[in-house]
Amino acid sequence: MAEQTYRPQARRSFIALGASLIVLSLSACQLVPSAGPRRPPEPTRPETEEPELGPDTTTGLPQDADRHRIAVLVPLTGGNAGVGQSIANAANLALLDSGGDRIRITVYDTAKGAETAANQAVADGNRLFLGPLLAEDVRAAAPIASRARIPVVAFSNDASVAGAGTYLMGFTPAQSISRVVRYARSEGVERFAALTPAGVYGRRAGQAMIDAVNRGGGRLVGMQSFDRGIPGLRSAIVKLNTQGTWDAIVIADSGRTAITAAPTLRNGPSGSARILGTELWSTETDLGKTPGLRGAWYAAPSDAMFEQLRTRYRARYGANPYRLASLGYDAVLLAVRVGKTWRFGRPFPEGELRDRVGFTGIDGAFRFGAGGVAERALEVREVTATGTKVVSPAAREFD
Repeated sequence: MAEQTYRPQARRSFIALGASLIVLSLSACQLVPSAGPRRPPEPTRPETEEPELGPDTTTGLPQDADRHRIAVLVPLTGGNAGVGQSIANAANLALLDSGGDRIRITVYDTAKGAETAANQAVADGNRLFLGPLLAEDVRAAAPIASRARIPVVAFSNDASVAGAGTYLMGFTPAQSISRVVRYARSEGVERFAALTPAGVYGRRAGQAMIDAVNRGGGRLVGMQSFDRGIPGLRSAIVKLNTQGTWDAIVIADSGRTAITAAPTLRNGPSGSARILGTELWSTETDLGKTPGLRGAWYAAPSDAMFEQLRTRYRARYGANPYRLASLGYDAVLLAVRVGKTWRFGRPFPEGELRDRVGFTGIDGAFRFGAGGVAERALEVREVTATGTKVVSPAAREFD
């Protein structure tokens, strides 16, 4: 029986691709709460069945001799509660779909304090952390996990928090920028420019742009940081136009930002240049409604398997998942796959996470690099008037 407890980030293919994902039984689920009051779900969150109490009257967690305890650390309250709940729900689906009866998942709310959640997870006997989601929460939880010899597989995209037993499954701007620039170079693009938002993400995207263009043998004509908002964006484009002309420009921000920037870019001296984007564009469904973005390229994980996950999730919870829900799903499947060699009562076999052959999940092939960041096989999509089309498929495995 697969159980989840709610407490108030050759190739080892660990999912059955195709139709088999959507026909697995849900009958093994039982939700077991930890001690203490449980916050009622908000209206936008999926309802869950009424849980049964576990036998452990001290912590509210059943005592296990034949299951591995795994903690999922995500925000269940506050501004990021929707994303966190979606990740937690998808993690539960993965446990059901994989038949992971050797594993018990407990979900801890990091919005009430990541250190508190991590300490409680250690006290409850968990041997692997999945999460946290936010970089600052990873920084708070990772030292606690390290002292207890517990690996952390976080959902953040901030590479600065990886390493020393912390692994990141989040989608980083460096990988999507590298992929789309590499594809652009293969199509003859030589001169590049970039618009990067102010802040940590923008600084990392800017460095990734420099590295990608240098590796590809292109030329970076100019790069301009901008403050989010229409005035800041337009001002940055005016400044960038004074640095020269380019064949392609990366807008290293959301699809909304690209929609705002496109008309101004098209009216400038490099108006016919190819517009490029990052993985952040993958959540936008109406990019093609802006004529200036038609023909733009961006790199992202394939959505083929995510659509099946979305269908399963909606049938189970009555709502659509956030796109990041796939991280929770794949993290649990990874734990189940590695857990086949995990002896009860022993630490999680962390070395298995560093398998260079890699793994395959909802978001395609991935493997953890030496620094602990997930290296992902991304596809390149082109924006069309009716949506997007894949112009360069993601690799199925690593060299």
